[in-house]
Amino acid sequence: MGYHHIDPDELAPSPDHPCDRRSLAEAADLAQLAAAVYDLAPGEDLATTYHYHDQREELFYVLAGDLHVETPDEAFVIGADETFVVEPEQPIRPYNPADADEPVRVLGVGAPKFDIGQPYEPDADGDDT
Repeated sequence: MGYHHIDPDELAPSPDHPCDRRSLAEAADLAQLAAAVYDLAPGEDLATTYHYHDQREELFYVLAGDLHVETPDEAFVIGADETFVVEPEQPIRPYNPADADEPVRVLGVGAPKFDIGQPYEPDADGDDT
């Protein structure tokens, strides 16, 4: 594995993603850790769906702007130089609202790498459990 010095701005964006996502894990060929830099324009979501992971622990460090995170119980606003941590099985929808005044830049990391997000759909009757 060795060492890797990576400029995210020099990486190609990930295809089929709702925002500009640059995979650090892919560039460094990381085996266990998912890592990416996300740039969200107003109105863009960070992930492809409101989701949860069975085993993955996730950490989002906001580099610039305000990241909004919707959960079944609460809505959060994470500002620049703040971190939001998500435990396994906890649904989230990270996004930049359509009425935001600025873009958001986020470093996201999580492990295990291959625990793909599962779609989360709240019950229509309001019971999210």
